[in-house]
Amino acid sequence: MIGKHVYGNLYGIDPSLLSDENFLRSLVIKAAEIANVHLVEVKSWKFINGDKEGVSVLALVVESHIAIHTWPVYRFASVDVYTCGDHSMPDKAFNYIVSALKPRRYVVNHADRSSD
Repeated sequence: MIGKHVYGNLYGIDPSLLSDENFLRSLVIKAAEIANVHLVEVKSWKFINGDKEGVSVLALVVESHIAIHTWPVYRFASVDVYTCGDHSMPDKAFNYIVSALKPRRYVVNHADRSSD
């Protein structure tokens, strides 16, 4: 296996959390630490346009990436944690993000990425 990919959808989240760019940046930085990956850079964007309002945060890590995309009007976030290397723990990072955002419900998916 080359990479581990944990991704999912989170529903019923407090819209104020989903609109807080600084909170979401901090969340991704802490998730990278928990995943035992090496942070390269964090970029974020806040979009303000009615039902298209939201925040996207992307952490580039040596081992791949962590991303959160939010839609406060729908109380929804998508989360993507993709890592390479035996030392990384994307499940722990995903679970940390879920615990911080406190969704009413969520769906998580796992994929092994390999060269075969």
